[in-house]
Amino acid sequence: MKYLAEFRNGEIAQRLAAEIRRMTTRRWAIMEVCGGQTHAIIRNGIDQLLPPEIELIHGPGCPVCVTPLEVIDKALAIAARPDVIFCSFGDMLRVPGSRHDLFRVKSEGGDVRVVYSPLDAVAIARDNPHKQVVFFGIGFETTAPANAMAVVVAKRQGLKNFSMLVSHVLVPPAIEAIMNSPSNRVQAFLAAGHVCSVMGYWQYPPLAEKYRAPIVVTGFEPLDILEGIRRAVRQLEAGAAYVENAYPRAVTFEGNQPAQRMLAEVFEPTDRAWRGIGVIPNSGWRLRDAYRAFDAEARFDVADIRAQEPPICRSGDVLQGKIKPIECPAFGNPCTPRTPLGATMVSSEGACAAYYNYGRFARAG
Repeated sequence: MKYLAEFRNGEIAQRLAAEIRRMTTRRWAIMEVCGGQTHAIIRNGIDQLLPPEIELIHGPGCPVCVTPLEVIDKALAIAARPDVIFCSFGDMLRVPGSRHDLFRVKSEGGDVRVVYSPLDAVAIARDNPHKQVVFFGIGFETTAPANAMAVVVAKRQGLKNFSMLVSHVLVPPAIEAIMNSPSNRVQAFLAAGHVCSVMGYWQYPPLAEKYRAPIVVTGFEPLDILEGIRRAVRQLEAGAAYVENAYPRAVTFEGNQPAQRMLAEVFEPTDRAWRGIGVIPNSGWRLRDAYRAFDAEARFDVADIRAQEPPICRSGDVLQGKIKPIECPAFGNPCTPRTPLGATMVSSEGACAAYYNYGRFARAG
């Protein structure tokens, strides 16, 4: 299949769903890691094509959702400074901090700018030598290489007024944390295809073997997801646990090695907090010593800012697959995309936003 429409073919989708129904003999819980996959599942009604024995659990793979509240508060503190131009991708501007968001800072006179590339922020720094320019560097392995390149370019250009607020996280340690949880129900994973397009999937075979859990690298179109589920169920029914690549048009075993070298040049692993989940060992990146001068957290002395999640919001349980969004008492009222309490409702990849935007209002039970 060469064209996008072919990956949305309804007849093929029905055949794949029928094959999944035929091979399913018992209950299975499969986690789609990425929020983009969650939106595709809900938007296309893929979960409703599956037999009732197959439960799809929504994973923590939304970069906006897992950025900790205290990092948002640090961004707000930096962005409010009169000597700062704060640059971010647009999806971070409405994510609530403890008291408000970046839009509020902007409305109150802060110089907050939406950029489409971290290199745009480097150019702004070059054009505004009397201002400190800070880029909000969040996300998974997918966005990290471009952010790393921005730091390298800033260093090569000798920019002293550019820095990055880094909050990058990694998928494999999150899978380990989910599988090690005493409340874990996940039996197989659909790995995020775009992350694997950068990192490959060479990190996954030890995880599949250690936890006896199939891992299927999966894309984002309806047929991609159904094929990923079909392969996962086939392994589960056979008692197998290995890694399959169901997204070969974008993913190789080795991944994008120049991008991986760029990451290794700029970043090193560190323990990282995930919003609503807590600290996961070695689940994030920080700037290496050679690039530490570009660390906004140190430059603006915001490392000690701490925050606490609103008790009514259960986005952390949603991110860990413990509950569905509609099981949160705040879902739909008072928490909506216009009045979000948690990042899972405001993010374009958030599970709560998917359920709200595609009309899944019925509460369980």
